[in-house]
Amino acid sequence: MAESRLLSTEEIAKHNTAKDLWIVVDGQVWDMTEFAPEHPGGIGLILKYAGHDASQSYNEVHSPSLLPKTLTTSKLRGTLDTSAISDSWSKPPPQQNPKVQLQNQRPPLSTIISTHDLEAVAEKTLAPKTWAFYSSAATDLVTHKANSSFFDRIWFRPRVLRDVRVRDTRSKIMGQNVSMPVFVSPAALARLVHPDGEKAIARGVQNTGIIQCVSTNASFSIEEIASALSPSPSPSPSPPPLFFQLYVSKRRPETERLLATVWRLGIRTLLLTVDSPIAGKREADERVRMDDEQCVPMGQGKAVNDAKGGGLGRITGGFIDAGLCWGDLEWLRGCWRGKVVVKGIMGVEDAREAVKWGCDGVVLSNHGGRNLDTAPPAVLILLDLHTNFPEAFSALEVYVDGGIRRGTDILKCLCLGATAVGVGRPFLYSLGWGQEGVEYLVELLKDELSVAMALVGITNLKQARPGLVNTRDLDYLVERVDAYEEGDGTMRKGRARAKL
Repeated sequence: MAESRLLSTEEIAKHNTAKDLWIVVDGQVWDMTEFAPEHPGGIGLILKYAGHDASQSYNEVHSPSLLPKTLTTSKLRGTLDTSAISDSWSKPPPQQNPKVQLQNQRPPLSTIISTHDLEAVAEKTLAPKTWAFYSSAATDLVTHKANSSFFDRIWFRPRVLRDVRVRDTRSKIMGQNVSMPVFVSPAALARLVHPDGEKAIARGVQNTGIIQCVSTNASFSIEEIASALSPSPSPSPSPPPLFFQLYVSKRRPETERLLATVWRLGIRTLLLTVDSPIAGKREADERVRMDDEQCVPMGQGKAVNDAKGGGLGRITGGFIDAGLCWGDLEWLRGCWRGKVVVKGIMGVEDAREAVKWGCDGVVLSNHGGRNLDTAPPAVLILLDLHTNFPEAFSALEVYVDGGIRRGTDILKCLCLGATAVGVGRPFLYSLGWGQEGVEYLVELLKDELSVAMALVGITNLKQARPGLVNTRDLDYLVERVDAYEEGDGTMRKGRARAKL
């Protein structure tokens, strides 16, 4: 068998052209000649390692099982003979960029006392490209900054002399029990931070009782992430603590096959992202050029250095169907029997559409400020619903995703009618410590939420209500929808439309 055939470095090095292309990954020698031209990330990266060891580059962005699943065993030429590896073989290809030398090491988790600490450590310890990708936002960062700062403009109205010795942060999201109403927002390529990537997040949320929403652009396939979970011990297993975030592909059959896989794994809630028909301009991400082309297991996009820069963010956008419309929810319901939550609602008009089309929930989100700058902050969209469409809170579950960094931010959203909130970047930053970091952050936020509840004067989340917050500093920014246009979209008298 090919697996038992030992191949020397001299023999492997002979196969170093596009017409005869071998690479080594984790000690196995693969013939990539036929596959390389079809590689979603382009042939360039594979050619770079032709006749050489590509393990480090491969493992930074791919799961170990991807190659065996993609290629047949007939392409496995043998295993690397490690008994006579020369110094020249151990050196990286001459065109490879030097490995990033981190200036600071991560401190013990016990020294981290807030999400701001996590961000400060991430900025110092992540590779420059990884930091640029995760921290970047659209153009002038106005929306990105406002997502957080607008929470500072909402004031509590605490009640005192309540018995708050015991507090309960438990809740439900889409019928699933959670230890607190928080889910890990979907984010691409978590393996850039830690080798276990989304698998470490999955294990962390399972151990702490919250939910992870897995991105279409995750580093691992959804099967690999689900397999990282411990089996349910109960005789009637509950759904895994996973939701799935979907970008609809231009190639609909691929999306349908992906959804069939997600359903087979027991996942029953889908978050359909609708705020990213194309990628926004994330300048910090564009400025740091990529070492090479990269791709993701479940998405079909790729990112390349070009005249615009080196935006890794474009890896999440190239395959997305920009023609997706509300009417396509009929197609989606035809291939998905579970819950549908529309992620990326930025105005009351689209919240009404979500109710009209029978959605089960909405995520009020501007994609972390990463797409359209000066789009409304997430919590301002929540106030928009209160003013213009309060019926939304009884018609579906409302989630807020954007700028949440404190337990007080969580409680403010719940007081204003949200069912739960999504937290994104802080969980990526916590992943620097692997699963332990994820669990640490969950407990940190849960403790902050519990303290805020006690100091506001409530003992369980059903007691959260609008009367406990003062939103006057933001209310004037919410204008009634009918001040802009009639129900059919025509402009009201007194508001002129540009002649174009």
